[in-house]
Amino acid sequence: MGIKRITVQGKDVSIIEKGNADYISLGDMARKFGDELLVYAWMRNRNTVEFLGIWERLNNPDFNPIEFDRVKKEAGLNSFTLSPKKWREATGAIGVISRAGRYGGGIFAHKDIAFEFAAWLSPEFKLYLIKEFQRLKEAEAERLKTGWDVQRALAKVNYRIHTDAIKEVLLPPRLGHAQIEAVYASEADLLNVALFGRTAAQWRQENPARQGNMRDYATVDQLVVLSNLESVNSVLIRQGLTQSQRLRQLNATAIAQMHSLLGLPAVRRLGTKEPEAKYTAGSNRKSKGSNSTPYQYFNYGESAIFRTVRRVHEN
Repeated sequence: MGIKRITVQGKDVSIIEKGNADYISLGDMARKFGDELLVYAWMRNRNTVEFLGIWERLNNPDFNPIEFDRVKKEAGLNSFTLSPKKWREATGAIGVISRAGRYGGGIFAHKDIAFEFAAWLSPEFKLYLIKEFQRLKEAEAERLKTGWDVQRALAKVNYRIHTDAIKEVLLPPRLGHAQIEAVYASEADLLNVALFGRTAAQWRQENPARQGNMRDYATVDQLVVLSNLESVNSVLIRQGLTQSQRLRQLNATAIAQMHSLLGLPAVRRLGTKEPEAKYTAGSNRKSKGSNSTPYQYFNYGESAIFRTVRRVHEN
């Protein structure tokens, strides 16, 4: 878990990511107004316990409501104390965590809970915290967009190299404009199938309301692999490989590179029968027989791609 920091009213506040959610340091916030004991004082408050319980019920399917009721009954008593560790062990809570370590350690809470703690410390501090947190997320989104734009531009450059190879090797003399366009489209779809598991026409049929093409909706990782596939395909074209041979090599390359980029378990290549499990795009979860993943498996012996190319050369 990497550590990010924002400055709120002159105080550095650490943020970590856990389970794709942001957790903000309660200890850093507390030290602006005193010390970390403020966190324990806040947690022993009956209103806080009720709030934490509601949050866990909404966000944590493994939350133990029976133990929560016991904790809530004790809340408010002079002898009642509650620490993040005690709260987690008693109820299976996930909203407040303790992190060991001299640097970046301490008590962290999901942003929803952290904002509530900030309001308890100071309503003004809460507003500044939210403002700086939003500024951080906007900056992260802008960096992601910039990275996507760069990779899209790189993909276009490599596509020019790709089309030059098609022009030099695959286009016989005196082809008509429509025939030339069919060859270019066929090679573009070769890359689409190798990476996304579908042709441009298939994507348009599946997404009639979307503008542009499937590459406009690709992730940065997919665009990186697409750029590499265009370069690889230009080399394979010059080596004289048939389209079916290139498809298999490109698909194997796409799987290997996406495997490296996303850390997914190994998946099977084109031409295999009924894979045991497929991986849903954007997730590490297996789903039996799902077709929602860019890694789709087809036997393209007589695909639309190959039929188009054959017609072009027969004409």
